[in-house]
Amino acid sequence: MSAQRPGPLFLARSSFRRRRLRDAARMLPIVAVVLMLLPLLKGGDPEATTAGMLLYLFGLWIALVVLSALLSGVLAIEDDTAEALQRDEDRGADGTERG
Repeated sequence: MSAQRPGPLFLARSSFRRRRLRDAARMLPIVAVVLMLLPLLKGGDPEATTAGMLLYLFGLWIALVVLSALLSGVLAIEDDTAEALQRDEDRGADGTERG
């Protein structure tokens, strides 16, 4: 008896990409909180000005809004594509629903 080693785990490229995008969307708020708290760490720094911190926070806010919009748009397109593929798989070659 020879012990067979299982082959490498294969995930479809579209499924893998969709999961990584969802992971990125879940991590975005955590990264945002950490980045927004960074100016508080420089509170005692004499070179850090209030104007500079406000510009940083405003720029970060704009970047987060744009990144969130891009992620949600890509995820919506990916989900629509996945649903269409699922409907095609559920439908047989003769056009009837499988059940």
